[in-house]
Amino acid sequence: MTAPEATGGVAEERAVGERRLHPVTPLRRAWAPIAVIVGWAVHDPDQAQRQLARLTTTTLLLGLAVIVPAAALYGFLTWWFTHFSVTDTELRIRTGLLFRRTAHIRLERIQAIDVTQPLLARIAGVAKLRLDVVGAEKKDELAFLGEREARALRAELLARAAGFAPETAHEVGEAPARELLRVPPRVLALSLVLTGATWGSLIAALVVPPVLWLATHSLWTVIATAAPLLGTAGASSVGRFVAEYDWTVGESPDGLRIDRGLLDRSHETVPPGRVQTVRIVQPLLWRRRGWVRVELDVAGSSNSVLVPVAPREVAEAVIGRVLPGVIMPIAPREVAETANGPVLPVVVPGLSSFARPPARGARWCVPVWWRGYGVAVTGAVFAARRGLLRRQVALVPHAKVQSVRVTQGPWERVWGLADVHVDTGADKTVTARLRGAGEAEELLRGQAERSRTGRRGAVRDRWMVGG
Repeated sequence: MTAPEATGGVAEERAVGERRLHPVTPLRRAWAPIAVIVGWAVHDPDQAQRQLARLTTTTLLLGLAVIVPAAALYGFLTWWFTHFSVTDTELRIRTGLLFRRTAHIRLERIQAIDVTQPLLARIAGVAKLRLDVVGAEKKDELAFLGEREARALRAELLARAAGFAPETAHEVGEAPARELLRVPPRVLALSLVLTGATWGSLIAALVVPPVLWLATHSLWTVIATAAPLLGTAGASSVGRFVAEYDWTVGESPDGLRIDRGLLDRSHETVPPGRVQTVRIVQPLLWRRRGWVRVELDVAGSSNSVLVPVAPREVAEAVIGRVLPGVIMPIAPREVAETANGPVLPVVVPGLSSFARPPARGARWCVPVWWRGYGVAVTGAVFAARRGLLRRQVALVPHAKVQSVRVTQGPWERVWGLADVHVDTGADKTVTARLRGAGEAEELLRGQAERSRTGRRGAVRDRWMVGG
């Protein structure tokens, strides 16, 4: 990357031209004053109704004649005073009508850049960029840019973050992607039908309101309860179908790209080396078809789903792109008992089986459900399994383990059991439950050593060549 130019002994970056957002942006921001009025009316509907009753037709028309132009002026001014520019080392976003704010986003700290298009934005031919930055609690965004400009800017930023010189970064263009997976709409719809959460929320929405009506005869109580239940049922079925429609996973030099959405289209990227945990989830009704869902924990990113539904073999192939060299542990087995306690799962370069908790004590700590727990350690990952009806396997690369802890409750202490907790860089914890006390201590010591050695060959968390 070109070094900053120096002027008068003080390092200053080369002058760059500032750019404005797309001219359609004022229409988005003009709604802010109107949204304030609507929010007040929703917050205090009785007072709003009394105030509206006092207004004459003339007064109402005069109010609209003032509010609409004021909102339009506000939208225009906020757009006019918003600029962005790209320097040799950072992206600068300058905003503020009354109070000025300038965000300096270092290019090497960018983890992901997503291109999203809400429905109206798709109609207008614009898009917004959302940037995941190390250490930032929320994403900065540029909304809106022309669709082509948004993709070109994304490619340029990623090229600079990868180390391309500023003179050539804008010529690199978006790196090509090779499709790995596409979820057919029929499969997605059927998977939602076979998900217990969908039926559970729907049954609750149909059963609870009538019961409340019989108990209280209060219409407002029924409405206040039914509305969120219906919203939950819709979000778990129709909402997920709309959000995950045409889910496509592609492989490119800058990571795995995810394109999805029926109404709002989203173009996301799973950054290389930033994945902390991979979870493979399999609801009960999916087992006969061999389907699984793959979820992620990505440090500093909101990406949480990699594959909404796919055959296990296909999903494991995609996981292999996120965690190179990882092979899924095989089905669980009982832990062999010896005079010195349970035998630990064997650490091998590729494949290991899940070891269930020792039956002698685990069945008293967690009756029946103890059979769903398991742990396995391979040369690449620490794997923990839980769940009998809804199975879930969590894979944590050794290099991503931040700390390891062993905890032991009073009842577990009676039966000589303990839990092993593995903390990751995404502020998440994976737990191997109900391990023998000696096994837990050995897992603790072994995992600490594997974490140290694993970081030496870890995949870098910077962008690779290309954008």
